[in-house]
Amino acid sequence: MSDMNAMTGIEGIDSITYSTDGTQKNWDDTRRFFADWGLKPLADDAEKQVWETLNGAQVVVRKPDDATLPPPMEAGPTLREVVWGVKDAETLEKIAKLASSPRPECIDSYNNNSETQAEGNPHRIEMIDPHGLRIVFQPSAKRETGIQGSPTNPYGNTQRVDAPSPVYERATPVDIGHVVLFSDRVMEAEAFYQKLGFVTSDRYPGRGVFMRCSAIGGHHDLFLLALPNKPTGLNHVAFTVRDIHEVFGGGLHMSRCGWKTQLGPGRHPISSAYFWYFVNPCGGLIEYNADEDKLTGNWQARDFEPGPTVFAEWAIDGGLDGNTRRQPHVAASGAFLTQKR
Repeated sequence: MSDMNAMTGIEGIDSITYSTDGTQKNWDDTRRFFADWGLKPLADDAEKQVWETLNGAQVVVRKPDDATLPPPMEAGPTLREVVWGVKDAETLEKIAKLASSPRPECIDSYNNNSETQAEGNPHRIEMIDPHGLRIVFQPSAKRETGIQGSPTNPYGNTQRVDAPSPVYERATPVDIGHVVLFSDRVMEAEAFYQKLGFVTSDRYPGRGVFMRCSAIGGHHDLFLLALPNKPTGLNHVAFTVRDIHEVFGGGLHMSRCGWKTQLGPGRHPISSAYFWYFVNPCGGLIEYNADEDKLTGNWQARDFEPGPTVFAEWAIDGGLDGNTRRQPHVAASGAFLTQKR
């Protein structure tokens, strides 16, 4: 394993930047959406919106023709930048050496003369990945929260005593968990990210790759997926919440607010995580995510054949209505759901 592949100093996603379709309606919808999603507003003016998770990870929204953004990787609202937080200056120095080395198959562009430097922060490395997405490495600004999900009581391993599990009226995401891109060059992109220190967790051979940004970490921080005749673009961004109960609470709140479920709630068998996907006005989908596998350098990447039951062990099509707690097309009496009419 190379020094870069052994590196564990990349800590996760510090921020993402979306662009809208340029209309006032989309700008306003985005504001309402992220407020309902449970993010804290930090800035809102004619140029940008900035939102924050509980640990300080940020979501930035800009207009599509913003001069600070690179060209989009697809038409319409989409993801324009991912900032990866690093542990220390040593990690950043290793990435800088790679970025400035003559390896064009890995690094498409490198810029250390960024807007951020003009603001007094020279510790920022920018690259363009094989999909045309700008990725940035800089010291992580996220903070420790001490937040813990609810303990569970699996058979033979009781962890919660004299205390009920929580019921959430809505979600307040703790972190930005992962990004998923449609890719028409999965193998090239996997090699690109491996040279930056990312580690492959699992694969759909020739069709998709799950990657984590450090040997020790959650199952994946990045997933690259190839679909027939599907060009490069954003699939979704996942936000980590405390536990399965918050996945449900957040999803029900979003449903009550009128946002459209794409799929969920459900469970991924590959990462073991619970999910609920919604359609995002900023492009692609957005996910509440909890309880993913934790991996170490001992993990051996597995190969899977794509299929519905591999993607989801179980999932509710169309979601749950936020008021009845049932699928939207299922009639309910308004009384107890188990009560016979």
